[in-house]
Amino acid sequence: MRIPTASLALALAWMAAPALADPAPVILISIDGFRADYLDRGVSPALSALAAGGVRAERMIPSFPSVTFPNHTALVTGLVPDHNGIINNAFADPAMPAAFSMASKDERWWGESTPIWITAERAGVHSGVMFWPGVAVPHQGTLPGLFRDFDRKVSYTERVDTVLGWLDLPTDKRPALELLYFETVDGAGHSFGPDSSEVNTAITAVDTAIARLVAGLKARGIAANLIIVADHGMAPIKPGNPVFLDDLIDVPAVKVSFDGTIVGINIPDTARAKTVHDALLHHQPHMQCWDKAKIPADLHYGSNPRVPDVVCAVETGWLVLTHESFARGQTAHPGVEKGAHGYDFHDPLMGALFVANGPAFNTGQVIPPFPNVDIYPLMTRLLGITPLPNDGHLADLASTLKQ
Repeated sequence: MRIPTASLALALAWMAAPALADPAPVILISIDGFRADYLDRGVSPALSALAAGGVRAERMIPSFPSVTFPNHTALVTGLVPDHNGIINNAFADPAMPAAFSMASKDERWWGESTPIWITAERAGVHSGVMFWPGVAVPHQGTLPGLFRDFDRKVSYTERVDTVLGWLDLPTDKRPALELLYFETVDGAGHSFGPDSSEVNTAITAVDTAIARLVAGLKARGIAANLIIVADHGMAPIKPGNPVFLDDLIDVPAVKVSFDGTIVGINIPDTARAKTVHDALLHHQPHMQCWDKAKIPADLHYGSNPRVPDVVCAVETGWLVLTHESFARGQTAHPGVEKGAHGYDFHDPLMGALFVANGPAFNTGQVIPPFPNVDIYPLMTRLLGITPLPNDGHLADLASTLKQ
């Protein structure tokens, strides 16, 4: 179910309005794993000041599944994962020789959607991207004008200073769109749990970086439109984890595409696999499974050929793993990690941060939850470029902008 949009009259007026002349730079900042209510902890004064002087949401609703790569792609394409092609952080595709991972650079994995930096470049709007999933992958030969691929060894200070440095370039090379990414809050949430002091420390570190960015913009006399978001929230792992898939079904009879907080299983056409299939669709502890064609409509998932035959949503706070993946440590390990995401996107624990501040935005406004695919048409509007077809709705965020 979608979040209610603004009135029809407002929506029509918004769509008919002329493009903004000489728009201010747009800077999209992702703080991975920053749950919406982290903003109320009192450990992020720079972010709190931006929220107080701009717009914040009660929470932003991630796309299903509520994990990193699908949602970072949703934010910059306006397409839910079922439409943008990045259906999980790791998954299989029968048309591809190897499985997708967060290190995949093959353009065929990313070619089902076009990120905003490509659309901007093709429209003559320069872009600069400091880390983002897929940034180093060309789209029919096009890359962002300026970019750096993810490298966790690059300090937050260097990241901010690089983005500021790009704004010092001559006008004909200066980006009007910049993207910036911070990962520490997510890592602390996984390792120590969302209620830990380590998460608060990570929040403060990111906040310090954002304060540096704000100060750098002020020193340059640049009034940028800042859009600060997260890809998802974080939930504590409950005692008693994990549930092992091998104890529930005959794992060798099927192909497990992914497990953890969401399970995807392909079913070969064999008698053994049919038995597994039938067992999955009956009640299983701490998860609900569906045939691909019968996934609930509000999840917007199941039409993409990459989505496995059976998809299981795991109960918040639980993990469903195979013994093999548990041993590899490639999914959340309850002996080490204390937090996870990927659960029901309606759950407030999965709610993501949204703060916007700048000359285009109102001040002191709190808005109700909205889906993250709305960020894409908002950015194209601020930049004055034509969006590609997408799942977002400008009208959901029209009330946040100065009319």
